[in-house]
Amino acid sequence: MNSLVSQLCGKRLLVVEDEALVALMLEELLEGFGCDVVGVAGTLSKGLALVGDESLAIDGALLDINLGGEKVFPVAERLAARGVPFIFCTGYGAGGLPPNFAGVPTLAKPYLEEALEKMLVARFGACEGGTKPH
Repeated sequence: MNSLVSQLCGKRLLVVEDEALVALMLEELLEGFGCDVVGVAGTLSKGLALVGDESLAIDGALLDINLGGEKVFPVAERLAARGVPFIFCTGYGAGGLPPNFAGVPTLAKPYLEEALEKMLVARFGACEGGTKPH
């Protein structure tokens, strides 16, 4: 286990991605980094439902910008209202972000494992002492 993996241990992450194979790959990568994937949403409505569930503990989220022609920004707004950090994921570049999300980190597809891992640590922080929280 490398130092980045130990830093990500137990981070509870939400994945909002409409491409099933990409979502599965992301889920496997995140679990390999030591994260707990608390939900995967393939549509805007499911993403909104998961984020609207206040009992669902979320440390961070990865949000595909384009969900079958719908933009993920309503999910991002709800996450921001909850104080949950997130990363946008896109194959189109960061140029189309609305001004209120201009400073949010954006990861380009296809994902490079090392770049994803470093961005997760930078955005979502490290576990205390590098151990999984209880």
